[in-house]
Amino acid sequence: MVLLHVLFEHAVGYALLALKEVEEISLLLPQVEECVLNLGKFHNIVRLVAFYPFASSQVALENANAVSEGVVHEDLRLLLETHLPSKKKKVLLGVGDPKIGAAIQEELGYNCQTGGVIAEILRGVRLHFHNLVKGLTDLSACKAQLGLGHSYSRAKVKFNVNRVDNMIIQSISLLDQLDKDINTFSMRVREWYGYHFPELVKIINDNATYCRLAQFIGNRRELNEEKLEELEELTMDGAKAKAILDASRSSMGMDISAIDLINIESFSSRVVSLSEYRQSLHTYLRSKMSQVAPSLSALIGEAVGARLIAHAGSLTNLAKYPASTVQILGAEKALFRALKTRGNTPKYGLIFHSTFIGRAAAKNKGRISRYLANKCSIASRIDCFSEVPTSVFGEKLREQVEERLSFYETGEIPRKNLDVMKEAMVQAEEAAADITRKLEKQEKKRLKKEKKRLAAIALAFPENSSSTPEECEETSERPKKKKKQKPQEAPQENGMEEVPSVCLSKPKKKKSFSREELVSCDLEETAGNGILPKRKKSLSKEPGSDPEEAGNKNVPKKKRKFSSKEEALSSGPEEATGSKSISKKKKKLQKRSQEA
Repeated sequence: MVLLHVLFEHAVGYALLALKEVEEISLLLPQVEECVLNLGKFHNIVRLVAFYPFASSQVALENANAVSEGVVHEDLRLLLETHLPSKKKKVLLGVGDPKIGAAIQEELGYNCQTGGVIAEILRGVRLHFHNLVKGLTDLSACKAQLGLGHSYSRAKVKFNVNRVDNMIIQSISLLDQLDKDINTFSMRVREWYGYHFPELVKIINDNATYCRLAQFIGNRRELNEEKLEELEELTMDGAKAKAILDASRSSMGMDISAIDLINIESFSSRVVSLSEYRQSLHTYLRSKMSQVAPSLSALIGEAVGARLIAHAGSLTNLAKYPASTVQILGAEKALFRALKTRGNTPKYGLIFHSTFIGRAAAKNKGRISRYLANKCSIASRIDCFSEVPTSVFGEKLREQVEERLSFYETGEIPRKNLDVMKEAMVQAEEAAADITRKLEKQEKKRLKKEKKRLAAIALAFPENSSSTPEECEETSERPKKKKKQKPQEAPQENGMEEVPSVCLSKPKKKKSFSREELVSCDLEETAGNGILPKRKKSLSKEPGSDPEEAGNKNVPKKKRKFSSKEEALSSGPEEATGSKSISKKKKKLQKRSQEA
């Protein structure tokens, strides 16, 4: 008896279910469809054999990508090998996707079935899944599905091969739409302004130039020779500017009011801005085509190459097309009409806008279109599958088409394709090497700029930035060096004046001073003048004063202390030089007291 199992993939994990009474289920398919909606009857048909939950959202995304691509993931392989019977001939596995069923049958050897009763059973499993698995609620299952759906869609958009082609497709579609709109609006300006100045239509053919002139001229009666130079700048032709000036003087147009002229000028300015935007969009398209499909754009032009990519859907799809399909791409209606009426099939489609077919003779248009389609197919494949796309191959293929055109006209034998491709390979390698060097230089410059930017941010915000210990040591050493340099540099200029400044730094730090410190400061002050012995004698004689002065000992002592402090705090050289006179006065006073 064949056992039927069903594999169900969910956002939370894989579920393997077993079906009861397989033959009755297959015979009573309408009854199965009715039983799917009833949970009690559905439990009688299906039972859960195994459930393999995903460990994380990343694992769920990997398994979803594997199932969508038809690849058997390791988790799925482990589930099937563990819980399915070992006798593979007696097991029938039902799956929803034929691709994953074919992969399981090829790798694991289990017979797989899709469609029919399997689809109905899977529908019931999807409906009652939160009741089949213990601990799973409907709300949590919906959240898991929503999260996996978002991550799966984000991954598909992120790793989309055609994501760059989308910009080209949108830009060429917008360019075609702008051409139609500018043409329509320009005809409206011609008709509107033609009531006032009908002769201008015959002189100026270009739509954008006509709109600029309508905006500049305004009322034709105000046009004079002073504006002739500006007319020449707009028309880029002196004869046309002179003709416009003459026509404005003898025009047959009707008079127009000021408010009508304001509306015409505003509308003309809009058309001019549209034409300018069209030019900038064309420049953007050229730059994108040179990056995405350089060989195709070098061969057939940016506009025609972009139209081919847009019509095919992407550059990858265009590369997969054969040359016969590329030849008639864009002429599908004519092809099917010819097949229906059994008439002549079209010779070319979008490649008709290329200059090669226009330059060829009428009898050679079909031949050159077939040859050009062949080269376009080669160029698109080179652009799509090369690692570093260059325009070398496109230029060589263009040379081959030129040689084939001259062969049709003059009979000159063109070069062989093998020789041309050998030359192209050599040049392409050199070009690819140059491009890789440029990319490496750009990357190095970008890294240097990033480092400078980070360094600037670290200097601007030192508190918030995470500084290394070496940087902290450097910042702590800098102010110390500056403090040490000041007392070392100053004595070189003037040693006499810098000595008191050293003494000044000590009293600032200490509020109370001892007598020894004051004496040392006095010694340092007088060292430069050579009066050190006399200063010692005067200090030694101070306590040995006469008894007449004994009653007033405290006062001179206080005065002497204050004078010594003042000597320590003073920076002038007068105290040092006047020490001799002070010692002489003291000697005289001592002699007088002894005589008395």
